[in-house]
Amino acid sequence: MRRKWFAVVLAGALATAGCSSDLPAAGPGATTTSDQAAKSEFFDQAEYERQLEFRTAKPVGFEDGGGGGEPKPWEQMLDPKMVATTEYAKPGGNHHLCFSNASVDNPWRQVGFKTMQEEVKLHPEITKFTVLDAEAKDDKQISDIQSFATQGCSALIVSPNTTATLTPAVEAACQTGVPVIVFDRGVNSTCPVTFIHPIGGFAFGADGAEFLKEKVKAGGKVLALRILPGVDVLEQRWAAANEIFAGSGLDIVGVEFTDGDAAKTKTIVNDYIQREGRIDGVWMDAGATSVAAVEAFQDAGVPIPPFVGEDQQDFLRTWVTEKMTAVAPTYPTFQWRTPVIAALRILEGKQVPEEWVLPQPKVTQDDVQDFIKQDMPPLHYAMCGCESMPGYPGPWK
Repeated sequence: MRRKWFAVVLAGALATAGCSSDLPAAGPGATTTSDQAAKSEFFDQAEYERQLEFRTAKPVGFEDGGGGGEPKPWEQMLDPKMVATTEYAKPGGNHHLCFSNASVDNPWRQVGFKTMQEEVKLHPEITKFTVLDAEAKDDKQISDIQSFATQGCSALIVSPNTTATLTPAVEAACQTGVPVIVFDRGVNSTCPVTFIHPIGGFAFGADGAEFLKEKVKAGGKVLALRILPGVDVLEQRWAAANEIFAGSGLDIVGVEFTDGDAAKTKTIVNDYIQREGRIDGVWMDAGATSVAAVEAFQDAGVPIPPFVGEDQQDFLRTWVTEKMTAVAPTYPTFQWRTPVIAALRILEGKQVPEEWVLPQPKVTQDDVQDFIKQDMPPLHYAMCGCESMPGYPGPWK
């Protein structure tokens, strides 16, 4: 039996604000343990181990030459189990591609959606591209998916707003005979032809925690900054970090939620600097407010400790300018190219992975300079896979 797909939710999924969590934030001075991670409904030992192994797995391309040329991570796969798609073949092109998008309510999704639009332009066989934006509302997305049933879609791409609530709508869409491609966030069903996502939250969280375990001396004080409780990929990120911190000798002095607010982030960090006397490392489950956290150290006139951020331009530039010791795990926006590629392969009757796991690279001290684009907006994500696309950088500005 094929396993049910876990929801893979992007770090900026603010639509789920207010969800409760079985893993509360630790208060000031609290030291977390692996027991806390084990009690979280979001921690799964087998999936945790699987994702960590994926980080060193060798990605593969298509045997039929679909990738072609230089490696393109948005076309690569990790340990793929291929499925036949001949029943969906529609030779001759003239395809109507439909996309039900959860939202474009944060910079990550905006960069990704622009990348998807530009990918569509590369394929003349796509003669119509219809997009409905759910505006981060489950009920609207359910209605959007239902409306696509009468619009003559050749294939349907879905990025679900939430997992359980959207599952019935996706299953109903599968029953229309139109191939369904789910990406970015998952559903609790195996009916889509393929589910596309980077490795996942456990891998992201582990990348940052392992970095701090290496760079911060035993006994060092680490502050963990989170955005929201109850979002599965964010819970996975923290659960992985918590597992690695346990027994590391590091003192996790606090686990605080920032709500993704820069001012709140800076206040939290400043309070901990004043309370603890020093902070030796900062772990984050998403980097949107990383620059604000860095500024708190600057404002306090103390050294910036080893930092976990993400691949937005503002953080990468600050990293280099301030000569920081840092790492940037990613949830790469290049994944927005893959559903279009998958849809066309399916409509050509070519095999695709049942679960299309994409590489999930990280930005390190050795290659950070390679990802800095001074002419791009501060919140542009470096792992867009868009630099070689026609018109770049214009559409992304």
